[in-house]
Formats: sequence, C-alpha cells, structure tokens
Amino acid sequence: MNLDLARWQFAITTVYHFLFVPLTIGLSLLVAGMQTAWVRTSDERYLRMTKFWGKLFLINFAMGVVTGIVQEFQFGMNWSDYSRFVGDIFGAPLAIEGLLAFFLESTFLGLWIFGWDRLPKKVHLACIWLAAIGTALSAYFILAANAWMQHPVGSVINDERGRAELVDFGAVLTNSTAVAAFFHTITACFVTAGVFIVAISAYHLARDKFTDVATPSMRLGLVTVLIASIGVMVSGDIQARLMTEQQPMKMAAAEALYESAAPASFSIFTVGTLDGSQELWSIRVPGLLSFMATGSLDGLVEGINDVQRASETTYGPGDYIPNVPVTYWTFRLMIGFGALAMLVSILGLWFMRRRAQKPVPRWYFTAALLALFTPFAANTVGWIFTEMGRQPWLVYGMLPTAAGVSPGVSTASVLISLIVFTLLYGVLAVIEGVLMVRYAKAGPPPAGIAEASPDDPEAPRPLAVAY
Repeated sequence: MNLDLARWQFAITTVYHFLFVPLTIGLSLLVAGMQTAWVRTSDERYLRMTKFWGKLFLINFAMGVVTGIVQEFQFGMNWSDYSRFVGDIFGAPLAIEGLLAFFLESTFLGLWIFGWDRLPKKVHLACIWLAAIGTALSAYFILAANAWMQHPVGSVINDERGRAELVDFGAVLTNSTAVAAFFHTITACFVTAGVFIVAISAYHLARDKFTDVATPSMRLGLVTVLIASIGVMVSGDIQARLMTEQQPMKMAAAEALYESAAPASFSIFTVGTLDGSQELWSIRVPGLLSFMATGSLDGLVEGINDVQRASETTYGPGDYIPNVPVTYWTFRLMIGFGALAMLVSILGLWFMRRRAQKPVPRWYFTAALLALFTPFAANTVGWIFTEMGRQPWLVYGMLPTAAGVSPGVSTASVLISLIVFTLLYGVLAVIEGVLMVRYAKAGPPPAGIAEASPDDPEAPRPLAVAY
C-alpha cells in the first residue's frame, strides 16, 4: 500500500510539473529568436511579439519552478532507500543542474525582465539567450540522471555498502540514452511551444485582432512545429532501437508482443483481454515493429515471455513484466497526439501559403485552437510510457522499485501528503489557467511603442517596466 501511494504521489507531481517544462524550454528559445529579429531589423512587430510571448513564457516559467521544487523533496521523503542507493551518481548531475544551469537561467532571466530600459540592446538580448541556454542545460542534466536509471553506466555496485558508486562521470553525461532522450525532448519542446503559438495566434486571427503580430507568429509557430516534428520522429526512431537493445522488455510491452517474432508487425489498434495477454482483434502494419526495433523490416523482436525467462535467469525469480495495457496504449497515444500536431502544422502552412488568394477557412482556426492540448498530451503519455515500461525497476537491472521506498514513512503520512499535494496542484492549475487565458486574450502591446535603451537615450520610455 505504501509503495503504491508513493508511486502515485511521485507520478502526479511529476506529470503535473512536466506540463510546464516543455513549454518553458521551447518558448525561451523562440522568444530569444523573436528579440534577435527585432534587434537586427528594428521591426516593431518583432518587439511586440517578444513582449507578448515573453509574458506568457514568464508566467509558465514561474509555475514550473514552484511545482518542480517538490520533486527534490520526494527523494528524501518517500524514496529514502532509493536516494541512499543512487545518491553518489544521481546527485552529481542534479547538483550541477541546480548550481550551474538553474542559476544561469534564473540570473539572466532576472536581468532580462528588469533590463529592458537599463541595458544596451545587444546585452539585453544576450540575457535572454543565456537564460534559454540555461533551460536547455537544465533539461540535459536532469535527463542524464534519468537516463542512468534507464541504462546504468559509469558506476559499480559496492556490495559491502549496498549502493551504487560513481566511477566515470563522463560516461554518465555521455550516456547514449541521455543523448537520444535530450534530442527527443528538445524537439518535443519546440513542438509544444510552436503549437502554443499557433493556437493563440489562431484565436486572434479568427477574430481579426492583432493580425500584424498574430500572422507572423502563426507562421513561426507552424514552421517550428513541422521542423520539430520531423526531429521528434528521427530521435524517436533512435530511441526505439536503443530501447530494444537496452530494455527489450519495454519494447515487447509497447507492442504487447508475448512471443518473439521475425518479422514483427506493428498494431495500430488492438482489442484484447484486460491484462493484455491475449489479442482478440487488431489492425496491423507488417514489418513495422521490426523496422522500429532493429532498422530492418524482417528483424527479430524478442517477446515478453522470452525476455521474462532471460530476466529470471539473470536476476532470479520474479515478475519482470510491466503493466502491458498501459505501456501499449501510452506508446500509441504518444505517437498519435504527435501526429495530430504535425497534421495541424501542415494544413496551416498550406492555408497560409495561399492566404493572399483565398482566406484561411474559419474551421481551421477552431481546429488549431483545439489542437493546443495535443503536445501536452503527447509529452505526458510519453513520460508515462518511459517510466511505466521500466517497471519493476527503479534502476534497470540494479534496484527494484519496491526496494527504493522509504521504510520508516507511514501509509497515513504518504496518503495525507498525496491528497494535500494533489489539491494544491489543482489550485495552481486554476491560477495558471486564469493568468494564461487573461494575458493571451489581452494580446500584444499596442503599436507605436518605442522601446528605450541606453543605446538610444533620447527615445521615449512608455514601457519603463516591461512586465
């Protein structure tokens, strides 16, 4: 009971926190690009775009910081045995993330917020770029820590002390799983930010408001989503092959493949028993799973039963099969939601391309606004797949999940904290939603602003405080 509650608490807080992370990373880089365009061209539209999307970025960033703090505390509260086991390895990238990357982004973000009329334009521009780089570095160090849980490298088990110990920090940072996950995550962040920009721009264009800012924003968002979606597919393909090599059970569970097959087909949709052990009906693409797993249309993909037997031989008796229905459907939902986001961008680019001859149909603006949820849903189910597919391991092949929970924390304590955090995060969700909707509807600042800076001391200063 204690184990299940601890897992639910960590899952709820992590999934909630990760709603903000991709948007923060993607928007920071896109806002930096908008400000770069303004500095280079002096086109006021780019300044208004920077201020509008920058304000929404800051709201999201603040909420991400608040919800992320809880993650650190849970390691010591509910997962003390896990922390003791992995602390020597896991603590290093997290410490660097906090001391280097987070301070880099927070320091220069503060300078960017309050430096609009105090810093030279190029210095002020450098601040947002350094803050954006900081967000990307934060993501890498956190992903490196998580990748070590998926594929432990650069460490040894000290049997006398009963814990893992770091022997090669470079191997942890250059872990192939970390590199692939970072590429996949960053491109997904751009998809998230791009769809966010497209949806809000579509809202204003449907009402013929702020068209001078919404139109270039829409184009930027659409191009970003299309290019980033291609990156997501390429990096996802790389991850699938690494997963087959490093965690064959996860790949088998992603297809609910119980018996090894060569070639192995990919089921787009399956109706089966509740435990996922038997297939009743499915729609399949021949050879696709083999290609995803091995790069060959007739490659061998190990089935759940064979991997289970191999795991028992290596690790001893036990159940090494994750929740197959959850793993199966989250894998498909991740792909499906990502494909919807890409479809919206393709349609949008087609309609925008011929806009001079024919107006963009009204239904597309509605569809683009509704598509706002697709990248967030894809990110969420993607992480659920990643973590649930690794079960029953906390650290793959080293530490079972059941062995990582805190032995001295009562069930009542975990239950109370689970309820409190869930309710608190619900309140924060309402606050975030109200703020985002309010400022998104308000639109960009009015035309005619002339942002002052020390480069131009004679310019008027109507917006001395940017936010």
